[in-house]
Formats: sequence, structure tokens, C-alpha cells
Amino acid sequence: MGMDDITGQDQAATQSASTVGPAKSKSGKHHVDHVPRGILCMVVATVLFATASALTKWQVGLYPVGEVVFLRSLSSLAVCAVVMLPVTGFSVFATRRPRDHLARGLSQATSQTLFALAFTLMPLAGAVSINFSAPLFAALVSIVWLKERASPARWGALLTGFLGVLIVTNPGANSLTLGALFALGNAILYGSVTVAVRGMTRTESANTLIIWQLATIAFFHSFLLLFGWRIPAPIDAAMLFGSGFANAIGQYFWTQALRLAPATAVAPIYYLMLVWALIYGFVIWGDVPTVGLLVGSAIVVASGLFLFWREARLQRGVAKAPLAPAKAGIG
Repeated sequence: MGMDDITGQDQAATQSASTVGPAKSKSGKHHVDHVPRGILCMVVATVLFATASALTKWQVGLYPVGEVVFLRSLSSLAVCAVVMLPVTGFSVFATRRPRDHLARGLSQATSQTLFALAFTLMPLAGAVSINFSAPLFAALVSIVWLKERASPARWGALLTGFLGVLIVTNPGANSLTLGALFALGNAILYGSVTVAVRGMTRTESANTLIIWQLATIAFFHSFLLLFGWRIPAPIDAAMLFGSGFANAIGQYFWTQALRLAPATAVAPIYYLMLVWALIYGFVIWGDVPTVGLLVGSAIVVASGLFLFWREARLQRGVAKAPLAPAKAGIG
């Protein structure tokens, strides 16, 4: 079971997960795609992610935010450890980059805390919609930090996407809420972490990235317990742990979707999470989506999909390009 980011919000990695051409198995045979099953897995994943977010929003209204995010991250770590450690053993923790793992864990722990704080101050769908801008920030960081080339089309998609974020947050006079700022902070941090992880994948296995990530997030979230703790009622305890469990299982289905089908086929389905968030928000909290939320969300989603489609097209072109002739001589 491969888990990348048990956050339910970290699916910005899908932006760079596109499969170019038919994949080959270890035996050298071409992998056969199962697109309908992949799409079904992605739909299930979006339902679970939205459910986990709704459970978190419900619980932060009853318990300290630090307690909620700690129990959520702890339960995700427990699920991952139960599945992974019997197969890998504790050798999965072996790494030459502990400092990078700690920095990544601190950044994501902060990101998740900001996301939970946003839930206390704004509708579920609004926070989820702003979070969808994480791939835009990841692309921007790649241009500024990694000095990646940016074509006019890419800049146009980024600027259009950020316009959508502005529409969702509605930054008029006295209208840019603290909740929107928390959600934006989460998206910016998460987008930045997504770029940083690209470099770590060259030296770290997926399982090592996962276990270190979850362990460090739970570690840093434990310090938030100093700001408040209430013994939860049994039903609330089940919901608190259920949020992390739903995230973990949702991540499994998300990973299965990318394994069964090309990312270009299943990645757009991920945005269904916004639909479920709108439904949860209306049914549980009576949140009626505004025109600004719907229009801004549509712009953010369209910009993210365009960036994903363009990246997949460019990678496909690179894969089909003939190899350059080797230079004569050695050295």
C-alpha cells in the first residue's frame, strides 16, 4: 500500500504524477490500464477525503484545534504503520536526510493546522476550494525557486487561477476573512512542500517519505496539546480517529486510481471533492454557496486542470522525442 500524503488536501502531487505512455512492469511487460476502475477508485477517494474534512470541521467546533489535528495525524500514522511496518520493518526509517524530513514535517504540520483553523472560520467548501490553488502555488514556486521556464500559456493559467482565488476569498473592504487567510496560508505552504519533495524523491523511497512525514507531523502536532486538551466523548473520539482513518483509506484509493489508469484520466475526477464538500456544507451546516464561491472555484479548477493537461502533454512530447546522438570519445 503506497501512501503519499495522508492529508486529504495534498493531492497537488497529482499535478506531477502523469503517466506518459504505457508503463512497464518489472518483468518488462507493458502495464494494462483499467480506466473505469481507476476512475471509480478516484471517486471513492474524493468521498473519503471530503468526509475526513467534514469530520475535522465538526470536531474543531467542539474541541481545541491542536487536539483535533494531533489525533487525526496520530490515527493516520497508526494506519500506515500497521500496513507498512510488517512488510518493511523499521528499516523504512533509514535515511541520510533527517533534517529535510523534519523540515518537511514541520511545514506540513503547520499547513494542516492552518487548514483546520480555516474550518473554524469559514464554510467547508470555501476552504476546500482555496486549497485547490496549491498546485498553482507549486507551479509559481517552481518558476521562482527552481528557475523552471514559464511560457506565456503557463503564466496565463497561473494568473487566471489566482484571479479565481481572489474571487473565492472576496478581498474587498473588510471582507478578506481570517479563515480565508488561514486557507491561503495552507495552500501556499502545501504548494511549496510539493516542490521540495520533488528533490527528495531522488534519494528517498516512497515508503520512507510516507513514514517520516506522518511521524514528524504527529510529533509536531503533539506540541499543540499544550494549548488545550479535553477528554473526548466516545462518539467524538471515534470521529476524531475516523478523520485520520478516512484520510488514510482515501489515500489508498487515490494511489490505486493512479496505479490503474493514467493520471490524465483520473486526476480531473479529484475535483469532485468540491462537490461533496458543498453537499456536506449544505446538509450539516446549512451553507448555501455564493455566486463568488462557485465562479471562483470553477476558475481555480479550470486553471489547475489546464496546468495538469499542459504538463502531461509536454512530458508525452519529451518521451516521444528521439534521443540525441551520443558524442564520440570518453570524457
